Amino acid sequence: MDLGKYLARIGFTGPAEPSLEVMRTLHTCHLLSVPFEDLTVHSGGRVQLDLPLLYDKIVNHRRGGFCYENNSLFRWLLTELGFQVTILSGQVKNRFTGCYGPPFDHFILLVELEGRRWLCDVGFGVPGFSVPLSLDTEDPQEQSHRVYRIRKDLEMHFVEWQEEENRGVDGDWKEIYKFTLKRRSKEDFTEMCQYHQTSPSSIFFCKSLCTVLRPGGRLTYIGHRLITTTFPTEENRHVVETITELKDEEIPGVLKEKFGIALNSTLIAKDEKITPPLITY
Repeated sequence: MDLGKYLARIGFTGPAEPSLEVMRTLHTCHLLSVPFEDLTVHSGGRVQLDLPLLYDKIVNHRRGGFCYENNSLFRWLLTELGFQVTILSGQVKNRFTGCYGPPFDHFILLVELEGRRWLCDVGFGVPGFSVPLSLDTEDPQEQSHRVYRIRKDLEMHFVEWQEEENRGVDGDWKEIYKFTLKRRSKEDFTEMCQYHQTSPSSIFFCKSLCTVLRPGGRLTYIGHRLITTTFPTEENRHVVETITELKDEEIPGVLKEKFGIALNSTLIAKDEKITPPLITY
């Protein structure tokens, strides 16, 4: 596992030292370079969480992964650079079913730096934040055109956001995921990693997807669609989405051209309805 090669993979240049500026830059560089994707599940493979395998997949083969993969490897990077990192367990509120996932549904990171605590997450999709969020305040935290907050209720913390066109004092807050500050280990997530590859209640089993942050927007593949999202600007204060329908034979070329991903096996495109879980959390 070559630290320099990893930094080059995410386009990071400059001194790599444990500072807030470096952490913020690494976080954004990762999101701009490493897709959030589940294509292994839909091309005959199985996701495994051994760090050397994740490094080979993401760095050497320029792939992406879902939270267990991207955040596991990002934790290794931060630790190697001297950051103090703790693994946390989150539960995502599914935007299709409205239900929270089970414990260990989401793998996230707590970084303690210069007496402050930060939430890092480079393994999330469309609602994800581009730079770490402060865990030391419940106040709104603006990131470009978006606003987030971390609301606390006893031991539970809720990451919430105001969608792009719903900002302001009277804007609605939508829950993204919830978590506690209890320290976890990578091995704690093994069972849920398999669940997400086999359960009809998981978005990763039901939908082949790949999404990556871009300067000024986001690019998303799901099923047979390519969605190009342009974020609000000074001139245009609305989110603009362009949807392109794809044929099966067009998908490999789109993945290669738009995301830099070349699969070794045939992808079975999938976009099925998610089954609400029998147990709610």
